[in-house]
Amino acid sequence: MIRGVPPSEYKGTEDGFTAPGNIYSAILSRNDAVKDARRLKDFQELRDKYVFKKVLFEDPLFPAQDSSLFFSEKFPLKLEWKRPSDICSNPQFILGGANRTDICQGDLGDCWLLAAIACLTLNDIVLKRVVPHDQSFTENYAGIFHFQFWRYGEWVDVVVDDRLPTYKNQLVFTRSGQKNEFWSALLEKAYAKLHGSYEALKGGNSLEAMEDFTGGLTEFYEITEAPKELYNIMRKALKRGSLMSCAIDVRILNELDAVLDKNQLNLINISDASLCVLVPTAQRTKTASGLVTGHAYSITGVEQLYESHQASRKSQTVYYTSFNAHKWKPEPLIILLIFLQTRMCFEEFKKNFTKLEICNLTPDTLEDDQMLKWNVTIHEGRWVKGCSAGGCRNFPDTYWTNPQFRLVLPEADAKEKTCTVVVALMQKGRRKERSLGATLHNIGFAIYEMKGNQQQLPKDFFLYNASTARCKSYVNMREVTERFCLKPGEYVIIPSTFDPHKESEFLLRPFEEEETEEEKQFRAIFQQIAGDDMQINANELRTVLNRVIAKHKELKTEGFSLESCRSMIALMDTDGTGHLNLQEFKHLWNKIKKWKLVFTRYDTDKSSTISSFEMRNALTEAGFQLNNQLYDIICMRYANENMELDFDSYISCLVRLEGMFRAFRAFDRDGDGIIKLNVFEVSSIIFFLNSFIEY
Repeated sequence: MIRGVPPSEYKGTEDGFTAPGNIYSAILSRNDAVKDARRLKDFQELRDKYVFKKVLFEDPLFPAQDSSLFFSEKFPLKLEWKRPSDICSNPQFILGGANRTDICQGDLGDCWLLAAIACLTLNDIVLKRVVPHDQSFTENYAGIFHFQFWRYGEWVDVVVDDRLPTYKNQLVFTRSGQKNEFWSALLEKAYAKLHGSYEALKGGNSLEAMEDFTGGLTEFYEITEAPKELYNIMRKALKRGSLMSCAIDVRILNELDAVLDKNQLNLINISDASLCVLVPTAQRTKTASGLVTGHAYSITGVEQLYESHQASRKSQTVYYTSFNAHKWKPEPLIILLIFLQTRMCFEEFKKNFTKLEICNLTPDTLEDDQMLKWNVTIHEGRWVKGCSAGGCRNFPDTYWTNPQFRLVLPEADAKEKTCTVVVALMQKGRRKERSLGATLHNIGFAIYEMKGNQQQLPKDFFLYNASTARCKSYVNMREVTERFCLKPGEYVIIPSTFDPHKESEFLLRPFEEEETEEEKQFRAIFQQIAGDDMQINANELRTVLNRVIAKHKELKTEGFSLESCRSMIALMDTDGTGHLNLQEFKHLWNKIKKWKLVFTRYDTDKSSTISSFEMRNALTEAGFQLNNQLYDIICMRYANENMELDFDSYISCLVRLEGMFRAFRAFDRDGDGIIKLNVFEVSSIIFFLNSFIEY
């Protein structure tokens, strides 16, 4: 992996805090509530402490004050923070099971969040992860509740007290359809705490919340550009537990109304809706069917129905939940949300809605029935102005300074000659930093095939090499996700903002298919030979490689020599122990597999040898540009009397070449292809090269 910046030490907003070493730390040390909240102790331990003290918890990190409500302007009404027991008698956390009717929007533009919560209620397993059900207002009650969210690669536990903002004894924000049920209001509060305030939740994209509830992968479709199999994609999404929502883009309202089939509008039973949160109030508009532009709707069902007496004719139907808001008289600033379950035929769905958002629990494609297992690598990085915020490729002078991350794809799909990889790039913390004026950057990424195994791709590389794959466009969403089919090999992923000098932390997640059966056997062999220390020397390396290579009958090789294995250890031993650990060994094995593909391509007669003439082309394809003198030396050193190289000689040659190129690059500080050495450096490089070259 190539890292542009070191991994972030940040683990979330609620733990890992250390107070500054001054007089204020002494003051904080006397406040048990602050200490407990900063340490983010186990929820049960914290709750039990307050139960024992017979004191109701008050969260010092998200106090019952205006700072927790808004950051840009003062709320127009004087609100009162109340606990549920002060609002009603017999308050309940969950009453009769959590469902969509428990989510009624209040005077806050977070329908995008509520649409995601409505989707969450359809998946009981995911729901109980986010909303632990073992909480109540009776047993072990101490005014403290907790919720769990996926936050930039890990699950975090967010603790809140149960004081909620009210006006005239009514909840101001999200509420349940039943006055004495409070799980949805408390979940909204925990999510607001995660982002710094309630105001931070105004306006957004349902994908963001759905991802925070699952840690899944997001997909975004413009319905006019969606694949023909969209209906099946939606069916499979719900069947696999994916969360799904839809919306109407305000920009194409007039165009949308022009294509609506007026004769079919009577099939849609939707009440008046007046709340629109993703666009300014002046632009809030209803379509001819009564749907609100810029508004989020959760999709709760997709079915295929048969018309009566005509079993051969199928009707495709989409169910969605509408968040209809009616102003509650006589206080016009209080909004009461009413749920309405609506059914719509699929063709009408495509005419009415413009965007479809899906959050998958796995990276499996929804366009086929195959379920795969995946490995994910999580890279954390940062774009820093003047250092590593190089912008997109439109800015060649700075693009190369962006962080670079290596992606190795050693295995192809079982029936294909390509590897499936899903790449997700997420910008971090932008919603929480709204109070500081932060907005979402336009982000994207490109993937380049490595050439010559360079450790850091320089400016010239990007001037003369096109990307192998890239995201469709740079967009101002929290996350950009794309799926690719790439041939086996080594690649570099370049994440960037569109414009240079835009600062932000980011999270890059490449998903690859899980290791093959061969790789699992390979790991087992390694563990068996390496023993408890999980390290192997040259003799043990030879045993492992020869066991694995013996399974490749087409190579007709007697295996690797001890001399070759010593060279391999000298090349791959990054920690200087004289042994290889599992990661170093896997890196070596990936190189051998890549070189094996080249060898097989040039072994046209299947003799498990390549001629000295074929070796020239094979070395070029493997990334080594050599002059004629070096080709002559290689042939003399590695070819047999018939001027042929077997697999062991071929691999030994490539290992030594890579070692020499690596040594040269280490001394080529200016990158101009010329090195200048002092006496000590000459001694060092001769000693190093002696590990690879025989005289």
